[in-house]
Amino acid sequence: MERMEFAFGAGEPALGRSVVGVVASGDLEVLLEPGDAGRTTVAVQTSVDGYGGNWTALLERVLGPGLLPAARIEINDNGATPGVVRMRIEQAFEEAGQAGGTAP
Repeated sequence: MERMEFAFGAGEPALGRSVVGVVASGDLEVLLEPGDAGRTTVAVQTSVDGYGGNWTALLERVLGPGLLPAARIEINDNGATPGVVRMRIEQAFEEAGQAGGTAP
């Protein structure tokens, strides 16, 4: 098990909360809640050790431009591929932006 923390620039806080995905073989869950304006934080807990560089590169591509709403994100990973990670993060932001998101 490895735990990593990241921070990125962001816009105004997300409108709501969301939970997407399921921690199962080869997948992950993303929990998102509004963060402080201008900053998104990401905590990743993964069953796969030694992939910090991959996580950094992927999250910089998705969150690095700072165009998404500010959020606190928790990712619980069980070996998901980068494509699934990106899809779940985008899905979490989409759900959080619709009618205040869904409460966990």
